[in-house]
Amino acid sequence: VQLQASGGGLVQAGGSLRLPCAASGRAFNTYAMGWFRQAPGKERELVAAINRNGVSAYYADSVSGRFTIPRDNAKNTVYLQMKSLKPEDTAVYYCAARGSNTFYTLYYDERDYEYWGQGTLVTVSS
Repeated sequence: VQLQASGGGLVQAGGSLRLPCAASGRAFNTYAMGWFRQAPGKERELVAAINRNGVSAYYADSVSGRFTIPRDNAKNTVYLQMKSLKPEDTAVYYCAARGSNTFYTLYYDERDYEYWGQGTLVTVSS
């Protein structure tokens, strides 16, 4: 599967942004998905993850209550919906996919993911 992340840009603190990640190829609904981010000088970290059918999700403490990770399997797209953005959310955001034989499994480690999008930069100004 090939992943194309988009939607990044410059936004003021307190604002909102939605990042789509479009997947090409077959059987998108067999992939668990994740959004990671990497801020300058920091390691890449998991922001949110979702299982194959979208009923289970995980959020990092730093974004819980502000970000959501809905997916639309009919459109082969997963989103990162971000609100109440903070300057510390500034980073390059990556979507990732992992083929999964089970419906409800979430993946937390970047080493578990098989496919990666190219990243999209989100800059939050204070």
